[in-house]
Amino acid sequence: MTLKRIHLNGRVYFIVLCIMGTMAILSSTMSKNPVLNPFAVSLGTPTDLLGIIAAASTIPGILISLPAASLSDVFGRKKILLFATFIFASAPFLYLGVTQWWQLALVRFYHGFATAMFIPVAEATIVERFPDKKGERISAFNSATYIGRGIAPFLGGSILFITSYSFHTLYIAVATAGITTFIIATLLLAENKTNNNINTQPVKAKIATRKILQGWLKIAYNKSAVIVSFIQACQYYVYGVVEFYLVQYMIEIANINAIAVSIIIGTQIISLITLRPILGRLSDKYGRRLPIILGCTISAILLFLIPFTTQFPILLALSIGYGIGFALVISSTTPLMCELTPTNLIGTSMGFLSTTMDIGQTLGPIISGIILSTVLAYTGLFTSLTILLIASAIIFTLSGIGKQHRTPLH
Repeated sequence: MTLKRIHLNGRVYFIVLCIMGTMAILSSTMSKNPVLNPFAVSLGTPTDLLGIIAAASTIPGILISLPAASLSDVFGRKKILLFATFIFASAPFLYLGVTQWWQLALVRFYHGFATAMFIPVAEATIVERFPDKKGERISAFNSATYIGRGIAPFLGGSILFITSYSFHTLYIAVATAGITTFIIATLLLAENKTNNNINTQPVKAKIATRKILQGWLKIAYNKSAVIVSFIQACQYYVYGVVEFYLVQYMIEIANINAIAVSIIIGTQIISLITLRPILGRLSDKYGRRLPIILGCTISAILLFLIPFTTQFPILLALSIGYGIGFALVISSTTPLMCELTPTNLIGTSMGFLSTTMDIGQTLGPIISGIILSTVLAYTGLFTSLTILLIASAIIFTLSGIGKQHRTPLH
């Protein structure tokens, strides 16, 4: 059977797409969690610049997520996804040559283009194939990616522990996962070439540019879409900080070893994996509004408590609880964004959401790094996250968004 004859039904296609997502995010996450902070410190990175290292991979999301997703509306999803997986496969090898902290920042910047293109375009593909179950299927896909994200800290932490922090060995493992992603993508995206529901006819550059710019303006002038994007940005601002600085807090202040750190971070991600499809299904049936408000509130309270404890069981419980709160919000924001925008701008809306998300995830570690370098230290850092989450919950509540959005579950 040649690649051109491969045909997958909707269910099998979705499963293979989820496997690809799992391997992609396993590769991406293992390159940073828990290795990135100790690797950056070993290179002599100044404390106030550690946030730059953490944020470098999210900057491409600001630059490319929206254009890439919009181009996929015009030219199709497959080429964008294939290019993203090529970056997943190639970027890990660059870490092997890093000897200076600024080189690490540049490699992280390049690596960031992979996720920035892959996630919004994959989500747009899912929305088109499963319009009546978009909350459930997007959440299931994201849970699949979080399987990779959940395995990564356990696997990465174990490799570091066994090899006495051999960074090169770890990045070889990262490369293996990235290459696997590219191989799967090559096979998956070759299927069903004649049945593509995206317009793949040649489009003149001026017409394509006009369509893309018009789509951007429609989303930007949609007040509800902008507010939902703001909520998403706040969530990933906080997540970017927790992902990077919670590791540092546990190592520096709580004196927890690499295995214990991996358990705390990994179980947080497991809570995301297990709950997102369930919460997505519930939001399809009962609405998006309550999960968003409740999730912001839960996360805010639990993060406030972190700097007041160094006990492993308590930190584990707080980390899991935060994962639940985070899952409540993001299982609803993406499908809500789809409901607030025209169907012909699905890719653009996902790109817009991803761009604002990356703005938040970029600013979070940078601003928090500055806070951490002051006398406020970790107390100020985690308190700032609480304030932001409470403020976002209030803004969303007052906006009234989601009151009338009820999508029947089929």
